[in-house]
Amino acid sequence: MCGRRTCAAVLGFLLLLSGFIVFQSCRRRKETVTLSVWHVYGGQTDSPLSPLIEEFNATEGKKRGIHIRVVAVSNTNTIHEEILSAIRQEPGAPSAPDLFVSYPKTVLALPDPSVLVDYRDYFSEEELKRYIPEFIEEGTVDGRFVVFPVAKSTEILFVNKTAFDAFSKDSGATLEDLSSWEGIFRLSKLYHEWSDQRTPEKEGDGKCFFTHDYLFNYLQVGAESLGAQFFEGDGIRFDENFRRVWDAYADAAIRGGIWLREGYATEPLRTGDVIVSVASSASVLYYKDEVTYEDNTSEPVEIISRPCPVFSDGEKLVMQRGAGFCTFRSTKEREKAAAHFLRWLTDPERNVRFVTSVGYMPVTREAFDKELSAAVEKLSSPKYRSLYEALLETQRDYRFYTAPKLPSYLELEMNTEKYMRSELSRAEEQYRMKKEEAEDPEALIGELAEEAADRFRKHVQ
Repeated sequence: MCGRRTCAAVLGFLLLLSGFIVFQSCRRRKETVTLSVWHVYGGQTDSPLSPLIEEFNATEGKKRGIHIRVVAVSNTNTIHEEILSAIRQEPGAPSAPDLFVSYPKTVLALPDPSVLVDYRDYFSEEELKRYIPEFIEEGTVDGRFVVFPVAKSTEILFVNKTAFDAFSKDSGATLEDLSSWEGIFRLSKLYHEWSDQRTPEKEGDGKCFFTHDYLFNYLQVGAESLGAQFFEGDGIRFDENFRRVWDAYADAAIRGGIWLREGYATEPLRTGDVIVSVASSASVLYYKDEVTYEDNTSEPVEIISRPCPVFSDGEKLVMQRGAGFCTFRSTKEREKAAAHFLRWLTDPERNVRFVTSVGYMPVTREAFDKELSAAVEKLSSPKYRSLYEALLETQRDYRFYTAPKLPSYLELEMNTEKYMRSELSRAEEQYRMKKEEAEDPEALIGELAEEAADRFRKHVQ
């Protein structure tokens, strides 16, 4: 009997212990917070963010019971549409993630932006002072800090130095000429004439010198750098300052020195149709070390970077770019977990490790001042080293421009890009047709620039 009671007691203890173990295991599983993520960095299988997420999950995440799960890697436009679709609960719409990468435009398009976490609830003011203030400002919409910066880009001047050196040898052009818009436009006109003269057997085959990826940015940052107000209400302020910025660009474009076709700036640089471009620093990923010409011949080239040009009498002002992370409101536990991940990702050393793999800038003062300079010295690629030297100079000497959070901003941007290109292309074509018969070609250019500006204004008002 005693043996049976002992066995029963032991069995009972084992059952109790087993239950306790199962309970604890379930408890641990329940305590693990899994956050779903949509982001834009790389591809689904080869994202440079993936190793960092794996590192987080295995270290800090494991310690705090947080697991980051990437659901989708896409682009900001697709994420913008999918987020709105999910919020509206449209048929076939995906489930909204916990965190997603976006620009403020997505926040402005939400029916109720209060569905997003205000990061000031989880980051102290002392913590936020460590970040570049303009990046925090960019992520603040209607007084709420809802777009958290983890990697920022800015506009950079990319130069096919191989082709530029050949042009420089004959023309006397210097890289320093590329520091101002006046220099860019002067060289654009000169290069068009120079390239035309190189093939005297072919009349009118001069090439473009320059292309800009973001004409809307050129106009607004150009005007603002001169101390002017570019926006008026929900539209553009069409005053003498606008005309100064417009006319400078139009003059070079009408003469044939500027590439006006649609598409990314990387493309005409890769085909030799231009030799200088302004584009996002992140586009360094797409600039190749060779040029393939129209006749299918190719040659190696050296691509270097410089800070974005400014008007000679204007402020050193440059557009900041790069999206950030938004977090949907849920529970305090989940929101706090998202903040832990973003805080971990923007640690200076770790942040520099991430951004230098994708052509972006870090987001804290310490990362710029200490970590980035040291990291640049270790970069094996001359192209990337040149880029980050230009970014360090930009951060040191320029002020990052923060665009206003206008409901009409996206529409203005799209219309500006479309109609500025089309109207200047039209003016350039008219100039080619009329210049030989014109009594005063210079006056003709002025007339065409003014007409193009008037038509542009009617399109975007």
